[in-house]
Amino acid sequence: MFYQNKNIIVIVTGSIAAFKAAVLVRYLIEQGAQVRVSLTAAGAKFVGPLTFSTLTKYPVLQDIFDQNDGQVLHVKWARWADYIFVVPATADFLAKAANGLADDAASSTLLASSARKIAAPAMNDQMWENQATKRNVKQLKKDGWLIIEPVVGFLAEGYDAKGRLPEPEDIILQAQVRLLAEKVL
Repeated sequence: MFYQNKNIIVIVTGSIAAFKAAVLVRYLIEQGAQVRVSLTAAGAKFVGPLTFSTLTKYPVLQDIFDQNDGQVLHVKWARWADYIFVVPATADFLAKAANGLADDAASSTLLASSARKIAAPAMNDQMWENQATKRNVKQLKKDGWLIIEPVVGFLAEGYDAKGRLPEPEDIILQAQVRLLAEKVL
């Protein structure tokens, strides 16, 4: 199994699709990964930390000032991770990441980590097609991020369009296939 014995952080941001992150976490654990979750303040509006701490058996990182045995937790986690998944990745979080902003625990963990980063955006179709979002995604790809693009589907706004988060199994499989292909090339 590709993710067996891998250390993975899943960053959950503020999207209606945040509930799918719990399924993603469960699948990664079933594949033998050690998983920890960092939850943004907006993400916690959709899915609470208890869900993720129950699944992972680890506390959820939410506060940039959290410490463990005197160590700054987001830096400790950043060094621990092999992969960081941002699922769902909002337009706001993609913009922060593309510009190196680190104003909360999740974005600070990203900036402090040399782990491979994978983002699965989910947002309104107009936000996805916005030039600023396109520019930010292009920058993240240039920085080595693997982007699992949103799919066409029923959005929270009540219509079908591109912006829907792919299913968790598809995110995991796409990341695995693309990461393996990179190793072969």
